[in-house]
Amino acid sequence: MRKPLVALIGRPNVGKSTFFNTVCGRRISIVKDMPGVTRDRIYGDAEWCGYAFSIVDTGGLDVKNKDDFQNNITRQAQIAVELADVVVFMVDGKEGLVAADYDVADFLRKYNVPVVLVVNKLDNNELDKTYEFYSLGIGDPFICSAENSKGIGDILDECVSYFKTKISPEEDAEKIKVAVVGKPNAGKSSIINKLLGETRVMVSNVAGTTRDAIDSPFKYNGKDYLLIDTAGIRRKRSVESESVELYSVLRAFDAIRRADVVVMVVDATEGLSEQDVRIAGFIHEEGKPSVVVMNKWDLIEKDTYSMNKFNEQLNEDLKFMGYFVPLYTSAVTGQRLNKIMESVETVYEHANYRISTSQINEILANAVSVNEPPMKNGKRCKIYYMTQASVAPPTFIVFVNDKDLMHFSYLRYLENSIRGAVDFAGTPIRIILKSKSDKE
Repeated sequence: MRKPLVALIGRPNVGKSTFFNTVCGRRISIVKDMPGVTRDRIYGDAEWCGYAFSIVDTGGLDVKNKDDFQNNITRQAQIAVELADVVVFMVDGKEGLVAADYDVADFLRKYNVPVVLVVNKLDNNELDKTYEFYSLGIGDPFICSAENSKGIGDILDECVSYFKTKISPEEDAEKIKVAVVGKPNAGKSSIINKLLGETRVMVSNVAGTTRDAIDSPFKYNGKDYLLIDTAGIRRKRSVESESVELYSVLRAFDAIRRADVVVMVVDATEGLSEQDVRIAGFIHEEGKPSVVVMNKWDLIEKDTYSMNKFNEQLNEDLKFMGYFVPLYTSAVTGQRLNKIMESVETVYEHANYRISTSQINEILANAVSVNEPPMKNGKRCKIYYMTQASVAPPTFIVFVNDKDLMHFSYLRYLENSIRGAVDFAGTPIRIILKSKSDKE
């Protein structure tokens, strides 16, 4: 079951990103006093009064502007509204009602979705500055100062009243979500049907049969999983901007974002393509543990060295994520399909593993004793200690005298030292530097 989704819509520079960051409790969207900073949809997870939900920030709408840049923002906003359970339509109370607000209101009237009108940038509950916004025909406006976190609670109370289902933060965390992604016709739906033991997802030799992200719950080793079958991800230039396929591809990327583990399916008969590498890069950037499945292995003419040759090529093409776990399977014959969920379970455990502070500093001490940080401008970066800040992906903070003295190659050395001591196969890890001068 998908979490409810709240979409933030409005013209440029009304404070949507500030509101988004406040609700999510951390800075995700870039906030700048300049129109057009947010170009694409940015997602975050939030909770309010026992409700877990997702919230999406969109670029500022300038509906009458038809240049390519604005057309892309408009398309992204359209998709966000179509997916949303409720829309927060934000306007600027300090600047007042402008013609562009009417354009956004007309844009929203095309969709059958509840809209909450929010007048932002009013620090002192100035009710008289909201009256003119009634002419938008959207409903009663809510007063808000996103920058000072005023009025947020009333707005969220209104939003959750429109949710058709209630998913608590605990329920949302119960199921391990596994997104199955890849290019069209790589065999994703066939693999899911084999894992589920039934024909839950339509399968066809025609590429693009799957148009939406399809959630299928099941149990494995006593744990609750949610398998998410997704549309095949093609290159941007292969997808017409207004087509249903664009919508499907964006849903596939959304599935990666909300997944706990990603299974990337590759057609072994075609080998790893440029688009497969792009998909892997997106998975890596999102910090998701992953399993790379080379499907249709039964169709490959093999000799003793076939798998080694494929592994060498994978290591070259995916060198930016050298931690990946490869599998060679056939959805038709069932070859090694049982290994997929075994690997999913393993990489999920790796992504959520915590190292004790004493162990991580022992690893750090051994690494530094073997190889000190290099000199930079006659100075050497001094490392004080390291701690693990979070999991999924495992994230480590290294405290140093001056992070500007640290060379990126030494950070890679530290990552390799951690991986050499602890099995983090299948998951990226993050290392963050903190200087003494940094604020807490």
